[in-house]
Amino acid sequence: MTLRQLSGRAWWYPADPDPAKVRGGVGVIADPDGSTVVDAGQSPAHARQVQAAIAEAGLPAARRLVYTHHHWDHTWGACAWDDVEIIGHDSGAALLANEARRPWSHEYLAEQMKADPLLEPSFSARAAAMDGWDDFTIVPPHTTFSDSLWVPGGIEVRHVGGQHTVDSTIVIDRESSVAFLGDCFYPPPYHLRQPGDTHDVGMIRALLAENLEWYVDSHSEPRRRSSIAA
Repeated sequence: MTLRQLSGRAWWYPADPDPAKVRGGVGVIADPDGSTVVDAGQSPAHARQVQAAIAEAGLPAARRLVYTHHHWDHTWGACAWDDVEIIGHDSGAALLANEARRPWSHEYLAEQMKADPLLEPSFSARAAAMDGWDDFTIVPPHTTFSDSLWVPGGIEVRHVGGQHTVDSTIVIDRESSVAFLGDCFYPPPYHLRQPGDTHDVGMIRALLAENLEWYVDSHSEPRRRSSIAA
């Protein structure tokens, strides 16, 4: 896969179309002083693919990385992003610190799936994503915030919360008229989902009120405002 330029300085490394792989896309906002990356990728191997695509596109190397939320497919690649500032919401930092203490391995994943079959979609995807564990670490954010944060280059990082997870965060680049949404309007994760849970329509309407051109969630093709509004 290669990076796709959406608008202006905003680029997108696409999600894997196979939902079983649980491999979302990664955003890049290019800046001469260093790019801002949105989400770390689902594994160190995924992160390295994104880094190679950034170099191939001739974009500045990453200077900072923003987590849209703490779920594994957005954060497990962080240990491969050397020398970058990682930004995330306060609540996500605590959750990642707890995750970092778990004894992750293929054996541990198998044990957890046996104990709770509802974890199988997520945990089997984790097992498939990880070639090895020797150099793997979960990295809590270096910089945290509660409501919103502006990073150099005029990029807004805003906490929106919601039903998918408490720390859901969006990244808005008004210069390019692009919002990177993570999974913010999705229903709860599969193992927590109840009958009738669906997308958060109220949040989608609030996002459309931002009047941006592109809305990019992690596991879909980027969409223009007009197509979502319709």
